[in-house]
Amino acid sequence: MMRAQVNLTTLKILFVIGIGFITGCSEKQSLERKKYSIYTMAKDYKEYIIQADDLSSGEIDPIKNGARTYPKQIWFDLIVRDGFYYRIERKTHYFLKYTIENNRYVPVDSVEISPLIYLDNYNWVHPDTVLLISYDRKISKLSYARVNVKTMKANIGVMPVALPKAPFNSMSVGFSELTNKQLLIGYSYHEITSQNFTTTDTAYVDILSYPELKWQKTLKDTRSTYPGGANTAQPNTFKDEGGDFYFLTCPGIAFGNHPDKPTALYRIRKDQDSIDSTFFWNISESIKNHAYGLWNIGDGKAILRSERRDLFTGVEDHYKVPHIEFYVLDLKQKTAKKLDLPLDKGTSRQCVLVENGIVYLSINSDTGGNYIWIYNPKTESLTKGLKLNGAIDYILRIEKLFED
Repeated sequence: MMRAQVNLTTLKILFVIGIGFITGCSEKQSLERKKYSIYTMAKDYKEYIIQADDLSSGEIDPIKNGARTYPKQIWFDLIVRDGFYYRIERKTHYFLKYTIENNRYVPVDSVEISPLIYLDNYNWVHPDTVLLISYDRKISKLSYARVNVKTMKANIGVMPVALPKAPFNSMSVGFSELTNKQLLIGYSYHEITSQNFTTTDTAYVDILSYPELKWQKTLKDTRSTYPGGANTAQPNTFKDEGGDFYFLTCPGIAFGNHPDKPTALYRIRKDQDSIDSTFFWNISESIKNHAYGLWNIGDGKAILRSERRDLFTGVEDHYKVPHIEFYVLDLKQKTAKKLDLPLDKGTSRQCVLVENGIVYLSINSDTGGNYIWIYNPKTESLTKGLKLNGAIDYILRIEKLFED
């Protein structure tokens, strides 16, 4: 299995050689394609992708039977869509497309998206087009790239969002949401030094026209900060069945590092261009902790991923100490009910998948093993599903390989 970072020449050669094989097997693949992608990190920090048809039972070993990824530690910005994997190659500013063939992680195509080198946020603005957003401190620009993943053509520009001013020297985009020919951009400013990382005390949401990307207005709220976290790490927003948009603010130690502010849940109503003044949920007050992940499970409920502040000493061990709990939020009643699950670990995880009203949660337990757990919201039952064997440290992402 390849370990070194692929340069562009190698990528193109592999693409030319492999495209005939990939095309020739496309009909066979369509019959044999798997339903789910499971991305894992082993205890030696090597990473493996394994695909599966069933999350509800059985056992698999990603190390023995999965595809080794390269280069090391690319999980933070891996995007899955319609059987392909996408990521930014930071040294060359290329957006790369991969597939899994015969348990190998195979390059398919690429497109240059300079100056983007780091991915803050992504959003599928069309079934074939992904919007990538990145702030670069070196050039002090918030750049975007709209990439058609069928043609691998990119449109690149600069977001018309106010840039940080002293004492802040950086910014992060926590969410982008396309609604009613408008693009919502949630962001925050940071002061980053060799000794410190701080976040402004205000949550910002800009409204841009789409597809023109012209600034229309800025929404501000000081009750919390760090809107949306970063969806390359884990989801923090959703649009419900009625079209209302919810976003979580994440000011805790692991992400926003403004822990005196509460984690909070906000809402922007469908067809509105302002934060809903009738809805504000102080999550920290309800659960007595901060939280970082949010997933819609339907019927006015959501899954929340929360830390246990009493179980870790600081950000240094935040990623390795089991201290994460899951709650079911009732958005109408504003109640939070803790799920009876083993303590989880790892802050940056896409660990919840919802399908046909059933919720699948990946749990990394140092004592109970690595499992996909199954939660039925109607019966409120919890059962163990698929077990991941081998020296797996994290189940980084569980996702559908193909859209419904």
